[in-house]
Amino acid sequence: MTPLPALERLAAGKVRDLYAVGDDHLLIVASDRISAFERVFPTSVPEKGRVLTAMSVFWFRELADVLPNHLVACDGPGVPASVRGRALLVERLDMLPVEAVVRGYLTGRGYADYRRWGAVCGLALPPGLAESARLPEPIFTPSTKARPGEKDENIDFGTCVSVLGRALAEEVREASLELYRRGAARAAEQGLLLADTKFEFGIGAGGGLVLADELLTPDSARYWLADGHQPGVPQPSFDKQHVRDWLVDPASGWDCVSPLPPLPPEVVTATRDRYLEAYRRITGLSLADWLRDPADLRQPASRLGQCGGAGDRRDPHREQDVHRPCRSAALQPR
Repeated sequence: MTPLPALERLAAGKVRDLYAVGDDHLLIVASDRISAFERVFPTSVPEKGRVLTAMSVFWFRELADVLPNHLVACDGPGVPASVRGRALLVERLDMLPVEAVVRGYLTGRGYADYRRWGAVCGLALPPGLAESARLPEPIFTPSTKARPGEKDENIDFGTCVSVLGRALAEEVREASLELYRRGAARAAEQGLLLADTKFEFGIGAGGGLVLADELLTPDSARYWLADGHQPGVPQPSFDKQHVRDWLVDPASGWDCVSPLPPLPPEVVTATRDRYLEAYRRITGLSLADWLRDPADLRQPASRLGQCGGAGDRRDPHREQDVHRPCRSAALQPR
């Protein structure tokens, strides 16, 4: 738990701590905690919380023209100095009770479901697809939001409609698919494949759909190297799969019942390096420059423009307010 005695702590999750800031805002603090199979390791991964925060900010700005998001500030008077660099001041939302998952490749739980039923979340897929194969087109595969310690469950779109209502469920699906397409295109420019990811949404004070939580981070998205991608086998990824692999290996000594064991130093180092490399590859920036004074940055204007959004030459690490545009034409009701 992050100590912030001046603020009311509302919740402590596996990775993030949540604080109230007045009636309309929240402070989300990303810790260095790491989890697997709905449990938290006693060992932390240095810099992980900063990577999650910095990468979310990058993507919130990069994709702000697709859908409004909850980010208010990542620095300034609303962010206590003790958590600067790992905290976001955000709009308080009425969160939707489903997770919006988009898959562009067949892996993880999606592959397991496909092998069993030939479908994922009720969506039939062509026969004979191999593990890690690219899907004919990205698919929307929602899931429930489980209580702490329980697993999310995949649901079909009909169930999603029964929870959210048809209009909202369709809006969430369209927004999720567009966010995935844009994120995947950006990742491809950096030599990465966006295999799958989850999004979370809420309803803002004005009644509209708002993108929330984290966005396309190594905790919420699966990135693979484009070079060397080969269907038929699991792919090396820039996330915590390395930790899961170590945990399920008999050498870890874990019996699947006891509390998680401490992570060996070499696993911690390798995991930290994966998170840092994901941030560097996606943004073209070093985490060492996250929230530094812009006068100290030494980056070409072209990179600053890419990170701040089209035509934006401001420093992407220092901008505090996020423009909240109208919904793009791609997401207008059809």
